[in-house]
Amino acid sequence: MSNPNDCAVILFSGGQDSTICLAWALENFAAVETIGFDYGQRHAIELESRQHIFRALREAFPDWSSNLGEDHLIDLDVLNKISDTALTQEAEIKMGADGLPNTFVPGRNLLFLTVAAAVAYRREARHIVGGMCETDYSGYPDCHDDAIKAMQLALNLGMDRRFVLHTPLMWIDKAESWAMAERLGGAALTDIILEETHTCYLGIRETRHNWGYGCGTCPACELRASGYKKYRAQAAS
Repeated sequence: MSNPNDCAVILFSGGQDSTICLAWALENFAAVETIGFDYGQRHAIELESRQHIFRALREAFPDWSSNLGEDHLIDLDVLNKISDTALTQEAEIKMGADGLPNTFVPGRNLLFLTVAAAVAYRREARHIVGGMCETDYSGYPDCHDDAIKAMQLALNLGMDRRFVLHTPLMWIDKAESWAMAERLGGAALTDIILEETHTCYLGIRETRHNWGYGCGTCPACELRASGYKKYRAQAAS
């Protein structure tokens, strides 16, 4: 990378939200590198989706393709070893006594951002982009805007840099995120999100719904389905 102010590293899982954020970054920065994490997640099929999304974006958006740089896939199996959650173990998805779903992986986003900042430091990139949102989400505390702001301060102090953490979806719901995708890339981008991205916590890709693939019953699928339904209703009105 050359000019840090034009360079971004984006947390890219292969899901709906991170794909929209990738499109946003490609629209706003001259050089974009992606970072994904293999942490023994139950829905590891999302890592395969990443490669399909890259190919689809390069084919559909040649202008963006020239901005899309290196991909970094990081092994963070330590999260699997220290976590006891329904996202890292074969367990029934349910609410915990603390009011959080047991799909919450403590420290996950904090660790992701720390590693992404270390990569951005080495790659001389100033901007870090993540799909965190506290409007339509599962209640994870590490998705809160306050947590992201605190992480930006800690990373800047701890690495003596002036990183900027961007969360384009923070204050919009899932329907509005679909609308953002349409504004960024039209039907070509929304089709890529429908066909190629993976959201389902159970890793189900055999069942195709009008909103994409998934089990249809886990919290991630329910959020995606309700957001798509609202988006289509708004588009038709």
